[in-house]
Parts: sequence; C-alpha cells; structure tokens
Amino acid sequence: MDDMKKTYYVSVARGEINRSGEYSPYEFVVDATDDQISKLRYLFDQNNDIGFDSAVRAQTPYVQYHDDEPNRQQDSVLVEIYSYIHEIGDEAAVKHIESMGIVPATKEHPFIQVKGDHKLDEKISPVDDQ
Repeated sequence: MDDMKKTYYVSVARGEINRSGEYSPYEFVVDATDDQISKLRYLFDQNNDIGFDSAVRAQTPYVQYHDDEPNRQQDSVLVEIYSYIHEIGDEAAVKHIESMGIVPATKEHPFIQVKGDHKLDEKISPVDDQ
C-alpha cells in the first residue's frame, strides 16, 4: 500500500473516517498512511460488532455492567482506538486524548480506569509529575 500520509477526519462516536471535514462532524484529525487507516477501520468494525452483541445482551436486566464481558470488550477496543488515534493524530488530537485521562486495564486493575478514581490517583500522580 501507499506509504504517503494523507489527512483524515475521524469521528469515534460515529465510527467514521472521512477525507473531508466539511460534510460530517468529527472529533479528531489524523495524518495516516493507507495501512494505518485500514487498522483504524478494523478497530471501528470490532467496536461496532461488539456493540451489537452488547445491545442484544442488554435485554437481560440482571447482568450488571461491570460483570458483562461484551461491555469489557467494547471498553478495551475503545481504549485501543483512542490510543491509536493518539499515535497517528495531529497535535490537537494528542492533547485531547491525553486530557481524557484514560488508563488501559492492567492485570492488577482489570477494568479501565479514569484519572480521578481515588484508588488510581495514588498510582498515577508520580508519573504525572515527570
């Protein structure tokens, strides 16, 4: 594929990647090769598939959000999407994603956490000072 980077306009909320930012709302601007855009489209497709499974499962009212595997999978894919946009995005995209404070799940904390979580703040604060 072509290694030349092109500008794309990305909407995570809508799962869209467009070459023009004029006709559809977008949250991020990325400069990416065809291979990078293919990877981002693949992640969006994964998110869409899991979202369908999650919507079907949502009809079972007794399963709580944190005990629901499709929800965990979708959260994980969303973090992967934002991490990848952080990697290929423009300066504004990078700053915005960093301001979101998303922390990927770890073995010790299998659920995605966000800065501001009182248990997580203690572990993040030394890193933030660097």
